[in-house]
Amino acid sequence: MYGTIALDGRGYRFIPAVFQYSGGVAALPGWRLERVRFADPVPLAAGFAQIAEFLRSAGLPLTAFCACELRSPAPFTDDGFRRFNEGYAKVLGEWDVLAEGRNPVARSNVCPEIAPPAEPCFHAFSYALPDAGAGPSFVVAGSGESMEGKVTYAESTVAYRDLSPEGIRAKAEYVLGEMERRMAALDAGWAATTGVQVYTVHDIHPFLGDELVRRGAARHGVTWQHCRPPVVDLEYEMDCRGLPLERVI
Repeated sequence: MYGTIALDGRGYRFIPAVFQYSGGVAALPGWRLERVRFADPVPLAAGFAQIAEFLRSAGLPLTAFCACELRSPAPFTDDGFRRFNEGYAKVLGEWDVLAEGRNPVARSNVCPEIAPPAEPCFHAFSYALPDAGAGPSFVVAGSGESMEGKVTYAESTVAYRDLSPEGIRAKAEYVLGEMERRMAALDAGWAATTGVQVYTVHDIHPFLGDELVRRGAARHGVTWQHCRPPVVDLEYEMDCRGLPLERVI
């Protein structure tokens, strides 16, 4: 069972995870989370600048930034992913987003199989803002079929390199369970979701009904994006959210 850490001055709590992201975020009482999706992917540096300007225009500090969704050209090696994450986290440090060395920002980072971007880009971001009458809201970070915190992804990946229907199902079952564990830490569940996304290039139809629909993950449908997870040999990723307001810019 995961725990959370509250950031009272920022209006949300987060699930501590690895240095590049948290496991998810949820608004504290008197606050709400909102999501903004870019109409087209925006390269990372320009995306950070646009997000900063959006927050300032809304009268919010940079520390309101609490979740994001990225798109990358192709899956990284373990070393390549670490180097990318170091550069990404450096900006969060400059924004004073890191909390006592921990990264509270939830994140998904996936790789479109067709027409990928030429460089890592922002697809969407979420932020916290005061709202005395708000109900619960949350964003769960993307998770592939690998347990976090291991030295390499290979040693902790479910059904490693198994692309059979049985292997893909096993990966999906693990990721669904991880979504549920993270939501439980945020006092949420499938019934509270407003959006659920699946990222894989493999066929999900064999287990769509048995797993996603039967468990409640598809109560509003599922957005299946033809993308790969961000690390070589990961094959299935999901994220989910429960938000009262989303917009496109």
